[in-house]
Amino acid sequence: MTKQSIPNIRFKEFNEQWRVSIVDDLTKRFDNLRVPITASERVSGETPYYGANGIQDYVKGFTHEGEYVLIAEDGANNLKNYPVHYVNGKVWVNNHAHVLSGNKDKLSTLFLKNRLQSINFEKYLVGGGRAKLNADILMKISLYLPSLPEQSAIGSLFATLDDLLSAYKDNLANYQSFKRTMLSKMFPKNGQKVPEIRLAGFEGEWEKVQLGDVLLSMKSGLSRELSSEDIGLPVIRANNISRGILDLNNNIKYWYVKDPKGANTANYLVHKNDILVNFINSEAKMGTSTIVSEEPIRDTIYTTNILKLSVKAEFEAYFIFLETFRPVYKNYIKSITKPAVNQASFTTVDFKKYTFLFPSLPEQRAIGAFFTNLDDLIASYQTKIENLETLKKKLLQEMFV
Repeated sequence: MTKQSIPNIRFKEFNEQWRVSIVDDLTKRFDNLRVPITASERVSGETPYYGANGIQDYVKGFTHEGEYVLIAEDGANNLKNYPVHYVNGKVWVNNHAHVLSGNKDKLSTLFLKNRLQSINFEKYLVGGGRAKLNADILMKISLYLPSLPEQSAIGSLFATLDDLLSAYKDNLANYQSFKRTMLSKMFPKNGQKVPEIRLAGFEGEWEKVQLGDVLLSMKSGLSRELSSEDIGLPVIRANNISRGILDLNNNIKYWYVKDPKGANTANYLVHKNDILVNFINSEAKMGTSTIVSEEPIRDTIYTTNILKLSVKAEFEAYFIFLETFRPVYKNYIKSITKPAVNQASFTTVDFKKYTFLFPSLPEQRAIGAFFTNLDDLIASYQTKIENLETLKKKLLQEMFV
C-alpha cells in the first residue's frame, strides 16, 4: 500500500487502500433551496438558522430536512478553521453556506463533514477582502475515502469527540454564567451595604474604601524591546492575560536579568497574590486583570503597560481581584480611560480613586475561597476543551488521506 492511499492512524480491522474521487461524484448539492431571512421576517422558533459561520438564530419553518453538511460559501471569519457543520433534522440555511448530502451508496455524510474539516480551504478560495468558495471549485475537490464501514467508524469516533466537546462547552458556559450571577449577588448592589446572598456566619454592613487605601504599592513594569529567545527573565505582557487567567506557558517574551540600561530588574518581579492590571492598551483591554495565584517557578517580571498591585495584609488579594470583574468597576474604568489613536490609558491617580465596599477580612477570605473553587472548575473545563480540540485536530490530520 502506498503512503498516499492510507491514513497514518487507522482502526485495526480495516486495511484496504482508500480510493480517490471528487466531491461532485460523491454528493448532491442543494444550494437552490437556500433562503435568507430579513430582520423583519425573523420570528423566534425552534429551527436553527445557519449562515456561513454556524447558527445565527432560531426561527420558524425550515428550508432543509434531513442529513446535510453545510460549508461556508462566503463570509467565513476563520480561514484556518474553515466553517463546516453537520446537521440532521430541520434547518433553515441562508445563501452564505453550501448544502451537501452524501450519496448513500458511496459516502457517509457524517464522514464527509469530518473529511472536509481536515482540508485547508485557503487555496480554494477566490476574491479579495471577502473570500469565497465557489460551488464549481468545491465540487471538483478530490477526496480519498475508504469503504462505507470504515467511513461509519471514523464518523462515529468524531461524533463522540464532538459530543464531548459540546458537553464540556455547555458546562463551561453554565459555570461562567453562575459566576456572573454570584458576582452580582454576593457583592452589594448600588446603594446597598449588604449583599443579596451571603455565606453562612457573616453579618453586618460592608464598609466603603478607595482602591488606593487597600494597596501597599502600585507600580508599572519595565519598558524594553523584548526577545523571543530565553535570555534570562520571562516577561508578562497583555497577551499573557486573558479572561482573568495568567498564562506563563505561551507567547512568552524574555529580558536580561541584568538590564543593559541599568534598571534593577528585581524591582519588577511578580509574586504570589500580586494583581496585574492593563492600563495602557486597547480600549477593550483597559482594566482587565489577573492575579498571580502561585509563586512563579522562576523569577518573572512584567511590562510597562501593566500595573502591579500589592494588597495590604488586612485585605484579601483575591477579594480585591474579584472586584475587577464587577460592572461598576468596568464602568469606572471606561469613565477614566483616555482614548488614543494607538493605545488608550488611564492615570494611576484616577485608578486609586475607585471606590467599593468590603466586609471583614474573614468574610473576604471566605468569598475569595468560594470564587477560587469556582474559577478552578472553570479552568478545568477550559483545559478539557483545549486538550480535546488538540486531540481532534491531530486525528483530523492523521486519520484522513
